[in-house]
Amino acid sequence: MTVELPDAAATAALAERMCGLLPDDTSGWILLLEGELGSGKSTFARAMIVMMGHSGPVPSPSYTLVEPYRLAGRTIYHVDLYRVTSEDELRYLGWNELDDGLRIVEWPDRVPALRNQADIRIGLRYAGSGREADIDGLSARGRRLVSKLDASSTSLQD
Repeated sequence: MTVELPDAAATAALAERMCGLLPDDTSGWILLLEGELGSGKSTFARAMIVMMGHSGPVPSPSYTLVEPYRLAGRTIYHVDLYRVTSEDELRYLGWNELDDGLRIVEWPDRVPALRNQADIRIGLRYAGSGREADIDGLSARGRRLVSKLDASSTSLQD
């Protein structure tokens, strides 16, 4: 599915709609955010983290690589792989210990094998003066969520 995102508010609204469709228990879910620098990956991630209950700043994990958020009833890991050069480095990040929460991953193209583990891929790109998002379900539960998101988008346009 493709969604037009004319501005940052539309990107945040997409994150809000997706949050409303995620289950209460998002342990083990992996959401991949792909796109060029400035295409909206961090905007989407920040909006989702805030919508899930975090108050306060949401710093970019560019230098820490992983920013954990412990919220009431759930954990979110905001992961930035821009500085990662190989799949082996995931082990040093403690990747396997992050399956108790939702992993929102920026720059997943640095570790292409992540697509095999992920539930949803959002590819953000420039489109005129705004952006577009291609959203793909990669797992069965991801495909179900994207189908619901597509149905809710269609009903919003009617």
